[in-house]
Amino acid sequence: MNGAQVGESGPLSSLPVRVLVVGSGAREHALVLALAQDPQVTALACAPGNAGTAAVAEQRGLDVRDGAAVVALARDWTADLVVIGPEIPLVAGVADAVRDAGFACFGPGAEAARIEGSKGFAKDVMAAAGVPTAASVIVDNPARLDDALAGFTPPYVVKDDGLAAGKGVVVSEDLDAARAHAMHLLDEGHPVLLEAYLDGPEASLFCLVDGTAVVPLLPAQDFKRVGDGDAGPNTGGMGAYAPLPWAGADLADELVRLVVQPVADEMAKRGTPFSGLLYAGLALTSNGPSVIEFNCRFGDPETQVVLALLRTPLAGVLHAVATGRLAELPPLEWSDGAAVTVVVAADGYPGTPRLGDVIAGGDGEGVLHAGTRRRDDGATVSAGGRVLSVVGTGADLAAARAEAYGRLEGVHLAGSHHRTDIGLRAEKGEITVPGR
Repeated sequence: MNGAQVGESGPLSSLPVRVLVVGSGAREHALVLALAQDPQVTALACAPGNAGTAAVAEQRGLDVRDGAAVVALARDWTADLVVIGPEIPLVAGVADAVRDAGFACFGPGAEAARIEGSKGFAKDVMAAAGVPTAASVIVDNPARLDDALAGFTPPYVVKDDGLAAGKGVVVSEDLDAARAHAMHLLDEGHPVLLEAYLDGPEASLFCLVDGTAVVPLLPAQDFKRVGDGDAGPNTGGMGAYAPLPWAGADLADELVRLVVQPVADEMAKRGTPFSGLLYAGLALTSNGPSVIEFNCRFGDPETQVVLALLRTPLAGVLHAVATGRLAELPPLEWSDGAAVTVVVAADGYPGTPRLGDVIAGGDGEGVLHAGTRRRDDGATVSAGGRVLSVVGTGADLAAARAEAYGRLEGVHLAGSHHRTDIGLRAEKGEITVPGR
């Protein structure tokens, strides 16, 4: 039985809900934990999952990029709702295959997922929608690089035009460093996006989109640089917090009006409506909000803090998006207070991480698994660059930080590193939005 097939009109509460989550990171662990707390969820699976998701969901082996394999698993497991977490299967069209097979699926099809898969495509959509973003140029030939770079001033922003797991970006005052990164990308056959630098604090806004309707979640802020004080190279994200005490209560609604709704409308106009989670990464500049990037899925590590504060049962929310009924959803309910997550990274990350080290304390409260696996002898070991996300909540940001870092003290991984300043400037009141 595919109880929640596309187009079904019955309310979610009338369905036995078997939810299959596709992915293996801390984002998927956070999704699984939230879904496990939903009384409407009768069964939960995560494929391929990790050592943490195995404690709350059935595990199934899976190549997440193989649409036929995902469909086969959904049939074998009789899923009612399939939730695709990572960007790689979304860009590859796995959600299309799942929907074509008759399953309700949370996640955009391949054409809509180009909003993340191609920064050039995203720029084109934003231009057509009248959405503010940094001036940019795409370079696909090394012979054009120097002339293109001459059109920008420091700090230079150089991005991989395609998917790069957050690590394809260099922001540098050094022209030689910027040029070297661009040449490396071009030598790998990747077009390069050169972009004007945007001032002001950054914010991440997740929005549920069902093709037409848009519902924002809590704004968050993540930390891309590997070291304290935003030192070192970019990563997939070293921590995050939500909500933003330095932003106005109307920020999410303002960003939906200026940015997300126009983009959703433009994509629908093009015949490629976006259905799933549209993530806007923004700089709140002196000239107003400006888009840094769009992602086509829940972001990691922001998901870990946003879902920690969501009180509305998650399965009904995701099902409403998957079946085009988001406008019927009651207003989302949120816990008071704040949440903070700190990423524990393996030795060597964001370069080549050391794998296979035993993790102690990984089963503690608030500890979400990302790059982990269970060894045959039962030990949990590192299996990726970002290994764990440690989450704390509290009445305010200071309390949430204290809980997260307190829980972190119980986690041990040889050679690991983490940032000690996640949310610290916001806690101290040192962040302001220009012009506000």
